Amino acid sequence: MSNAPASMMERILHLMAEKKASDVYLSPRAPATIKINGEYLPINSQPLPVDGPMNLLLDIVPPNRIEELKETGELNTAIPLHGVGNFRLSAMRQRGMYSAVIRFISPDIPPLHTLNLPDVLRTLVLEKRGLILMVGATGAGKSTTLAAMLDHRNENMTGHILTIEDPLEYMFTNKKSIVNQREVGSDTASLQIGLKNALRQAPDVIMIGEIRDRETMSASIAYAQSGHLCLATLHANNSYHALNRILSFYPVEVRPTLLGDLASALKSIVSQRLIRTVDGLRTPAVEVMLNTKLVADLIEKGDFTGVKEAMENSMAEGSQTFEADLARLINEGRIDRKEGLAYADSPTNLLWRLQNDTSRHIAAQQAHIHEDAIADEPSFTDITLDVHNSAFRTTGFGSSGFDRTTGFGSSHLGPLDDPKLGKQS
Repeated sequence: MSNAPASMMERILHLMAEKKASDVYLSPRAPATIKINGEYLPINSQPLPVDGPMNLLLDIVPPNRIEELKETGELNTAIPLHGVGNFRLSAMRQRGMYSAVIRFISPDIPPLHTLNLPDVLRTLVLEKRGLILMVGATGAGKSTTLAAMLDHRNENMTGHILTIEDPLEYMFTNKKSIVNQREVGSDTASLQIGLKNALRQAPDVIMIGEIRDRETMSASIAYAQSGHLCLATLHANNSYHALNRILSFYPVEVRPTLLGDLASALKSIVSQRLIRTVDGLRTPAVEVMLNTKLVADLIEKGDFTGVKEAMENSMAEGSQTFEADLARLINEGRIDRKEGLAYADSPTNLLWRLQNDTSRHIAAQQAHIHEDAIADEPSFTDITLDVHNSAFRTTGFGSSGFDRTTGFGSSHLGPLDDPKLGKQS
């Protein structure tokens, strides 16, 4: 059976996979646009007609879901395309018209060790119990990191992994573990019903796609306290903002109880940002907050500023701030200083780290020269570290490989000419 695209929308999805694009944007009176390595590139020069986005969606969305979009003005669903991958559709009504954003989800879960992520993540995901929160902005690679962590456990431990997602993104295969994945809307009527029944399904690990409200947050804490490992994503900038966001879900009168429960259940908050590298790709910069005894005490007191200070001074193996990781990436030549400063929570702190690192490097070089003058013997400073390029390629990595001014005629799919889309110039 041929995998050739049958419709214009399918051709656009094939194009996304071919060009390693992260997203496509369909909006009336604007050209259909794809996003590659953070850059927005029109597929052609002509704007979509007013009914263009809806006509394109009719090619790939079942009629009952189209009716849902028309009735509610919202639609979030997964679009599987055989032989290509999965796509996450978010469609909306705006100003009486319809627009959509479609994200490409690679069909393959990247191995955790290829993503240029801290080694501590491999240890965290093998824990028996506790709550691990993955936080970051939209498009920061949270879902990819979480999937890679779960698959690492799947490869190394027996047990039952249960996911409740809206929608499903990466598809797991059973390895050492049994993996059951439930999609809200098709496998369970709602996230709340799925969460309510989760413990009856005897999981060792529960993964919740995203925490958006108090009920989901409370369920996550309860699972961790009852002896399960629970992983979830949360939209927040860093661990400090994540703690404040969690607090905002709850009324003032119950917050002391919440803080006590959170202090005992939390294992780690992992914050991630994708940074443009000097070669035009992207690499993750990661903050890791480990829930040490000191951090737990500060969380219980609601002293989140103290938590941030404790992270700066932490000697716990695996704990790191954004500034520490950005300094590493700059010193390794992966990102330039300007890019690092733009993504730092505290540019002043990052500059201080870079200055200290430079001073230490100069001192080490001088000591090395002095040692060479004394004896011509090999030393540890002679060892060259082999720093590999990141394989974090599921959110728009890779060069575009086409002329931006002439659309996508160079694609093996050919020119994308269609009345729904507008003509290429």
